[in-house]
Amino acid sequence: MKKIYIAGIGPGSPEDITPAVHQALREADVVVGYAYYFQFIQEYLHEGAECIDTGMRQERERAKLAIERAEAGQTVCVISSGDAGIYGMAPLLYEMCDERGSNVELEVLPGISAFQKAAALLGAPIGHDLCIISLSDLMTPWAIIERRAIAAAEADFVTALYNPKSIKRYWQLERVRELFLKHRSPDTPVGLVQQAGRPDQRVWTTTLRELDTQEVDMFTVLIIGNSQSYLSKGKIVTPRGYYRNKESDEEKVGQRIMSESFRTILSLLKQPESYPLDHLWAMLHAVHTTADFEMEELLYSDPNAVSRIYQGYVDGKIRTIVTDVTMVASGIRKGALARYGIEVLCYLHDPRVAEMAERLDITRTQAGIRLAVEEHPDALYAFGNAPTALMELAHLIRQGKAHPAGIVAAPVGFVHVCESKHMVKPFHDIPKLIIEGRKGGSNLAATLVNATLSYGDAETLKPGRDL
Repeated sequence: MKKIYIAGIGPGSPEDITPAVHQALREADVVVGYAYYFQFIQEYLHEGAECIDTGMRQERERAKLAIERAEAGQTVCVISSGDAGIYGMAPLLYEMCDERGSNVELEVLPGISAFQKAAALLGAPIGHDLCIISLSDLMTPWAIIERRAIAAAEADFVTALYNPKSIKRYWQLERVRELFLKHRSPDTPVGLVQQAGRPDQRVWTTTLRELDTQEVDMFTVLIIGNSQSYLSKGKIVTPRGYYRNKESDEEKVGQRIMSESFRTILSLLKQPESYPLDHLWAMLHAVHTTADFEMEELLYSDPNAVSRIYQGYVDGKIRTIVTDVTMVASGIRKGALARYGIEVLCYLHDPRVAEMAERLDITRTQAGIRLAVEEHPDALYAFGNAPTALMELAHLIRQGKAHPAGIVAAPVGFVHVCESKHMVKPFHDIPKLIIEGRKGGSNLAATLVNATLSYGDAETLKPGRDL
């Protein structure tokens, strides 16, 4: 007959072998495969059928033998676990038949893949675009595997991982987890299935943050969800579309775009792993607002400055934010202010300011800060324009008249700008965020305030709640 059936026998359970494979096994004079798999198909073979094992990692010998037997006129069935076309024998048999110019007929019979079986056991994790990556570097250089993992993480594919670990390969899965965490929320669901469809099957779920790679072995399939995947009653669900609630599409689009932007920025920073979370959170906001990666060098923050200011909102200790100009006030997110019951004040257009500025021969922004300190000495102060206003606050702090809950210092320009920032840096008991050098601006001051207001979302990398 000169025919080879290339059959996927599924992950291991008899009920997962298709009727077409049953029939091919009944017809086969010779079954070629790895000996471990013969236990799953013995009952379907006719009396006298020959089973030939070539051992692990002897795929070429297995294929050569199968072709030779078929060329001799026998009906051959080459078996692979799962699907024969997915990390199975099908590609190799086609290649080798081409190499030797064989006229043997090849027929591929699909099987239930391990990732499909795992997905079914985990619920519905592969409801949207997905990819499969093997972490075995026996046939693929690790550098290529890593590039593929980065691409999958960046593109938000649901990702199934085969061959995650072996006795010699112990670190690769941890590296892939690290790569995905640069582009996905730490709360992204991860499903794991060991020995899918077999008696010692084990199924469990976790998150990227909590994934314990020590629990994983060579017989484990992992499925990492995309940005929309979620856990429901111990199962993973990935919606077919990106938006489950169409009525709130407008809001979710903005959130999604900002989250994707933050993941992109994170992947492009020079050394993101070296920054504490609260400094990193402020930096992501600064780069996102300016598209200027020099912010990685220019942003200064006191230790725990963002988290300390955020805790001030949560505890009700910060109820007022004072800005030097109205543009800063305009950029602070109103939803976040409402959530914490915070008012934003800018004294620039207060009638008292013009009179004080003229009388004392100072700038209007200086006068505004003097009035603000008289009425709100403990406010958070944010500067995005006027270095003279920041210098005024420094003088008032030294006089004991101002006790700011925090300072956001991002004035911009060429005169006294650098000096104004140097003047507030020595106040070590006041948490500060400073854009060093001449750069700054109202947009930067506002976004740094927004970073402090949204710090509760930093760990999940979801910055757009108040858009």
